[in-house]
Amino acid sequence: MSETTEVLPEALAEPTVRVRPGWMSLLFFANIALWLGIYAPIQVLLPQQAELLDKVNKEFVLGLVMGVGAVVALVVNPAVGLLSDRTCSRFGRRHPWTVIGAAVATVGLLVLAFAPDVALMITGWCLVQAGLNGMLATLMSAIADRVPVGQRAQVGGLVGIAQMLGTVLGAVVVVLMLGIAGLPLAYAVCAVIVVAGAAFFVFRTPDARLPVEFRPSAKAGEVLRTLWVSPRRHPDFAWAWSCHFMINLGNAFGTLYLLFFLQDAVHYPDPGTGLLIMMALYGVALVAGAVLAGHFSDRSGRRKPYVLAASAVMALAALLLVIWQSWPVALAASPLLGVGFGAYMAVALAMLTQVLPAAQDRAKDLGVINIANSLPQVVAPLLTPLVLTYLGGYSGLFAASAVATLLAAVLVLRVKAVR
Repeated sequence: MSETTEVLPEALAEPTVRVRPGWMSLLFFANIALWLGIYAPIQVLLPQQAELLDKVNKEFVLGLVMGVGAVVALVVNPAVGLLSDRTCSRFGRRHPWTVIGAAVATVGLLVLAFAPDVALMITGWCLVQAGLNGMLATLMSAIADRVPVGQRAQVGGLVGIAQMLGTVLGAVVVVLMLGIAGLPLAYAVCAVIVVAGAAFFVFRTPDARLPVEFRPSAKAGEVLRTLWVSPRRHPDFAWAWSCHFMINLGNAFGTLYLLFFLQDAVHYPDPGTGLLIMMALYGVALVAGAVLAGHFSDRSGRRKPYVLAASAVMALAALLLVIWQSWPVALAASPLLGVGFGAYMAVALAMLTQVLPAAQDRAKDLGVINIANSLPQVVAPLLTPLVLTYLGGYSGLFAASAVATLLAAVLVLRVKAVR
């Protein structure tokens, strides 16, 4: 065996040294900025902008904007992962693409700030989705690149907490900014936070350079073939991907239309404030679920029991809203959904990084996995209006959330390589 095959460069070697709190903190804050940039518009700004542009057809406009943006995310995430796997820059493989992603997202947020019609609103959101999903591909790859397996549930828990905090802080920030100066300032503040989170991570963390001789093939045919991960050759990857997709689909059904749910079904007098209260309860519970599940999963080396428990708790939260659509029940369902999703996110990243087919394609394969985050944002907005119209309104929507979440529990049982 040649020396080249025996000694892998740092960029391709399986990490064995535990990452330090400083590195985890910078990844944590970069993820907060990322998810704030995604969910502040989804939860608050895009619904309000859709209503301003077309009050009668606000659900259709919102679904169209989010659906088209999610299609862009489907393409960009694995594409940026694939490109970063082949990047031999002296600045590293991932960091250059993190910077590019933050810049593109900033342009998109500023376009949204002054969009006078639906067409420009779609354009702005597509740029945001392209930039932030490129950034997501590189930040998730950092976990597989630098975090040893025995620490990944802990780091995954932090990423799950960051996603929640980004969602909650985003809602708080934009509601405050809307009260001060309206949509333009709210979008501009989101852009500043995205840039800051990316900059701190890029300039204060290492990113191993890939030697040119280890660069994967760049031939178009071979590159396109690598985007397909064969379920027959890599069944664990396929089952884990399917589980991740169903969890995110269930979460999308349960959360994308919460503002309209509070407004139209619960008839809460101040839906914006009600959403903040629900997200605060959700956030506290998510932190608890992520920290506890991450700690005990890493200690035991087990992942599946936590996924099964998380699926059951999330389904229970959805079923409560199927039966009772009232403000007190919404308050009870929020922390249940939070603790379940937090526990799932803590172990999901650990499980998913353990079934990646090849080190040289980590970012591309994680980009394929991230499609399971983005595809529900296409499917849910397309299906939700049909469910609301023909399958029992919000009761049908939350029932669909529960079914998808429980199906995820069935799928995870098929993953053989993870305890």
